[in-house]
Amino acid sequence: MEKVVIIGSGCAGLTAALYAARANLSPLVLTGKHPGGLLTTTTIVENYPGFPEGVDGYELMVRMQKQAEKFGAKIKFGSVERVELKQQPFVLAVDGERVETETLIIASGAGHRHLGLESEHKLETKGVTYCATCDGALPMFRNQGVVVVGGGDSACEEAMYLSRFASTVYLIHRRESLRASKIMIERTLANPKIKPVWNTVVTEVLDVKLDKVVGVRVKNVETHKESTIDCAGLFVAIGHIPNTKLFKGVIDMDPAGYIIPQKGAATNIPGVFVAGDCSDHVYRQAVTAAGMGCAAAIEVERYLAAREHSNA
Repeated sequence: MEKVVIIGSGCAGLTAALYAARANLSPLVLTGKHPGGLLTTTTIVENYPGFPEGVDGYELMVRMQKQAEKFGAKIKFGSVERVELKQQPFVLAVDGERVETETLIIASGAGHRHLGLESEHKLETKGVTYCATCDGALPMFRNQGVVVVGGGDSACEEAMYLSRFASTVYLIHRRESLRASKIMIERTLANPKIKPVWNTVVTEVLDVKLDKVVGVRVKNVETHKESTIDCAGLFVAIGHIPNTKLFKGVIDMDPAGYIIPQKGAATNIPGVFVAGDCSDHVYRQAVTAAGMGCAAAIEVERYLAAREHSNA
C-alpha cells in the first residue's frame, strides 16, 4: 500500500514528489509514456528561476528527478491503464500491475495540438515549436521572420511575444477573422510587426533536407492558391489537449477536459488531488506547474495527517 501515488513526471509531478518525499511519504511517481513531460522537448529553458544561462529542458527534468529520488521518491517507468477511485484504497492498473494507494496526485499534463504534418514532426525542436515564451527569445529566431499558426488568444499572445524578437511575425489563420478576445485582437492587429495571413493553412514545413526550418508552404482555403513564406521558425498555437481521458466521468472536468479543482489542489474525490497543466489552461508554464505540484503535496500531507488523527 502506497501513501501517495503521483501520475506524471513533469514539473508538477516531480515537484510534488520532492515535497512528499521530504515529508517522509515515500511517494511513487508513475512516469507515463513521456518521462519528464513536455519540457524534455524544449532545447533551452531560459525562464525557469535559478538558471541565468538557461538550461536544457531534458537536463532540468533529470535534475528534478534526482532531487526527488534523493529524499526517497520512487520512480516507476510505466503508464496507468485504469483507475478505480470510487472507494479507498484507490486502485491503479500500471502496465498490468495492481497498485494500491491512500492518496493520488494527478499531474498528467497536457499535450500540444499538432498540425499533423510529417515535416512538422521531423523539424520539431529544429525551428518548429509549440511555446513562444519557452523558445521565442532563442538566437535562432531573433531578427528573423517567424510564423504563428492559430486564431485564438494563445496565438495572439504568442505573436505579440514574438514581435519583441522577430523581424516579422506572420499570423496564419484558416478563417478571415481571429476568434480571440476583442482586446487581444485589437492589440495584435495594431502591432506593426504582425502580418495576418487570412483563410490560409500550412501544408508543409520547409526544409526537412536541411534539417532546419527555412519556410512554410501555405494554401489559401478559398482560392486554393499555394505560396511559400520564408521564416526561421514555426510556432503552432492551436490549443492543448489535457491528458485526462483516464478520469472522464469520475473526476470533475470542464468541457475541454481540464480537471477542475474544488478547493486548492483537491478534486471532487477526497484524497485525489491535481497539479499542473492537466488543470491549467491559462498559464501552462514550468514554474507555475512546479508551484501547483508543491501545493498538491502539502495538501496530501495535511490530508493524511488529518485522517491519522481522526483514526487515533
